[in-house]
Amino acid sequence: MNRKRLILAGALFAPLALTIAACGDKTTRIETPPDDAVRGITVSGEGKVQAKPDLALIQLGVSVLAPTVAGARTQAATSMDAIISSIKGNGVDEKDIQTTQLYISAEYDYNSNGTQTLRGFRVNNTVSAKIREIDNTSKVIDDAVGAGGNDTQIQGISFTIDKPETLQDEAREKAVGDAKARAETLARASGVSLGSPIAIVEGAAVSPPVPYAAGRAAADLAQEFESTPVLTGELDVVVNVTVTWSIE
Repeated sequence: MNRKRLILAGALFAPLALTIAACGDKTTRIETPPDDAVRGITVSGEGKVQAKPDLALIQLGVSVLAPTVAGARTQAATSMDAIISSIKGNGVDEKDIQTTQLYISAEYDYNSNGTQTLRGFRVNNTVSAKIREIDNTSKVIDDAVGAGGNDTQIQGISFTIDKPETLQDEAREKAVGDAKARAETLARASGVSLGSPIAIVEGAAVSPPVPYAAGRAAADLAQEFESTPVLTGELDVVVNVTVTWSIE
């Protein structure tokens, strides 16, 4: 009976001994994957296509300070109505105009003795507008600034591509080609042959340039330029893929 128990104990401890040997102080560890494990080369590739934007997104608003809430609200509403009418008059559809901010707050002056005095009430109202006739962007801005007067603020402007699907398809092809070229290089260096793709993961984005004149008061622009210059530049349509190829 004792001999049988001794043999059984040795069989149980043998795998543990092998594990300890494999996980010792050596810096290299070699593991044999199971027969059904996926063997392959995984690489990332990038495809980039540049194109001119065809849609301008502008943020225009009014900021009014008055002694009373009613006075500030009335003046802000009058100025904003004039801005919206101007935008519509330049061919921007009402469905492409949206209110993005509206708030009222009290403002105070703080004295050296720690007391505060009510300065008045501030009303801020901002709308965003999509300008589909992108070459008309400068006129839309200038006319809106003129309509809103000194109450007007330009919160920001950016550009995008309305329907980037065709450009994304082109970028996808470039991304897969880039990934395959990298994988083939690794395969040759490793002395193996590249098989078929067995897994693909994609990510896509349209990267706009830095917004132009964001956060500046419209009156400042009006003083600097007879006509506000608007440069659309180009956008990068980028697709990234991660592809795993089998090894033959």
